[in-house]
Amino acid sequence: MNEFSIICRILGSLYNRQPQDPLLVPLFTLLREGKLQQHWPLEQDELLQRLQQNSDPQALAADYNALFVGSDCKVPPYGSHWDNGPQESEVRAFLQSRDMPMTDAPADHFGALLLASSWLEDQSDADESQAQISLFDDYLMPWCGQFLGKVEAHASTAFYRTLAALSREAIQAMRDELEEEGDN
Repeated sequence: MNEFSIICRILGSLYNRQPQDPLLVPLFTLLREGKLQQHWPLEQDELLQRLQQNSDPQALAADYNALFVGSDCKVPPYGSHWDNGPQESEVRAFLQSRDMPMTDAPADHFGALLLASSWLEDQSDADESQAQISLFDDYLMPWCGQFLGKVEAHASTAFYRTLAALSREAIQAMRDELEEEGDN
């Protein structure tokens, strides 16, 4: 798994799953022990340290639920809820056209889009970065800035405010990397 895939998996999982989800235990352990930095390919040590200082999953559960869960959540994590976001059916059709296995979960969830980008990276041939560029340009970038800004504004914990800032920088860095790969 390369650096791009690692970033997408970590960020995608943190948005896509409740903080107390058993699948996130190893990730939160790395965070709390300060060991995520050694696996993180971007220069974001200050943000990672802030995440580490505020990474108690039980303390984050209420904020996660208030931000992302239910019809009255503060920040809908689905692209179809945003003016510039994609419709769920468009995202699903795109991912199915790339042979990605799909579940019944909405495909336009912010975390699911990052996880899909990781899957595309892991499955792609050397000449298939165009699929990732399309995912970023058509389905993620048009609304992620607005989404992440709302997360920063509405989060009651430093963890989710920091995660939004970390995500914004990481997504831009990954998109820049895709651009550079496309130019080569």
